[in-house]
Amino acid sequence: MDVKSETKLNLSAGLLSVTVALVLVIAKLWAFGETGSLSIAATLADSAMDLMMSLGGLVAIAYAAKPADDDHNFGHTSAEDLAALGQSIFILISATVIAVAAILRLLDDAVALPEREASGMAVLVFSITVTVGLVAWQRRVAKQTGNRVVAADSLHYLGDLIPNVGALLALWASAKYGIGQIDSIVALAAAALLAFGALRIGKAAFDALMDRQADTGMIAGIAEITRSFEGVHGFHDLKTRVAGSRVFVNMHIELDGDQTLEEAHTIGAALRRAITNAYPRADVLIHKDPVGVEKHPNDDR
Repeated sequence: MDVKSETKLNLSAGLLSVTVALVLVIAKLWAFGETGSLSIAATLADSAMDLMMSLGGLVAIAYAAKPADDDHNFGHTSAEDLAALGQSIFILISATVIAVAAILRLLDDAVALPEREASGMAVLVFSITVTVGLVAWQRRVAKQTGNRVVAADSLHYLGDLIPNVGALLALWASAKYGIGQIDSIVALAAAALLAFGALRIGKAAFDALMDRQADTGMIAGIAEITRSFEGVHGFHDLKTRVAGSRVFVNMHIELDGDQTLEEAHTIGAALRRAITNAYPRADVLIHKDPVGVEKHPNDDR
């Protein structure tokens, strides 16, 4: 699949994510007004954060797709990580507010039970249904394009199903048995899930912004391709760094010093193609050394 087609697929997933999140925010605002349920308030806040994340993700996907230019020689993919880091902060704030409200309600002896639970339950069933559809499409796109923003968004929405199902059970318990405190307990659980997801997303974004290396499996795979490549007698200084959905790879390969520059270039270019065929998101830069070359005494790096 070419880059243009991948970008279109990624943008389609981003646009669908924004649309679904906006529809759910509107539906849950109405449901919260109807029921006064704190667990619905928790899922409403989650959907509002989803909308912000989806908007940020859509902008990041569009911006990251821009080609390298004079100001950004390595492209714009770090925009994905900046967006994810900002989103994680908002989610943590939301989780804190929900948790505090839930604890205060648990400590209050005069707990107000949710009202018109049937309306809230109908909205939650609708929410669960459209979320499942969105996740199915996002997972399909992520599988085809390998886009990390789409994959992360898919995992986030998949996690959203848990508090939505919990809120649905809380409303059912309130309607059938008059147990109001379950609503606050579900809200606390939802807040914990929000906080956990925010920390996970934030850490991944921070690691990428700090030029953390690629996963060990990818590094081992690149090493194996290089080690067994015809004409390559060895390699060293294999370094990687992640930026958004791109992985930048730098390495030195050792070649026969008696061959021509054109022959050395042919081997290096073929190796680069082999690596990018195996890892399409890799941006590979290869330096060629003669076999057995010694480090120059004035070269401190």
